[in-house]
Amino acid sequence: QVQLLESGGGLVQTGGSLRLTCVSSKSIDNCNTMGWYRQAPGKQRDVVASIRRSGSINYADSVQGRFTISRDNAKNAVNLQMNSLKPEDTAVYYCACTLTVNVEGATVTRWGQGTQVTVSW
Repeated sequence: QVQLLESGGGLVQTGGSLRLTCVSSKSIDNCNTMGWYRQAPGKQRDVVASIRRSGSINYADSVQGRFTISRDNAKNAVNLQMNSLKPEDTAVYYCACTLTVNVEGATVTRWGQGTQVTVSW
């Protein structure tokens, strides 16, 4: 079973940068899609950025132009470079791997434990 471990969260001032890393216990090529999600207190978990096995990338409108997702197949890792951070980016950030589990095409999503990002005024 794929296990994911995030790192890189922390406290940063408005306008600062952080780089999150998610390392998978297995090859990330097993994942149809890898993504970064975030969840602020009292809010639902939303996708921030995702990257497909094909290399196709999508970003949430709120982070477009500020965040960059990338894959490192050699390290079985996915990174999220976050620049120009804002207080509204404060949340727990989760890494996710969506993979196909049977011949019918059913998928499952595996989650990391999350890493806290706090952006102060």
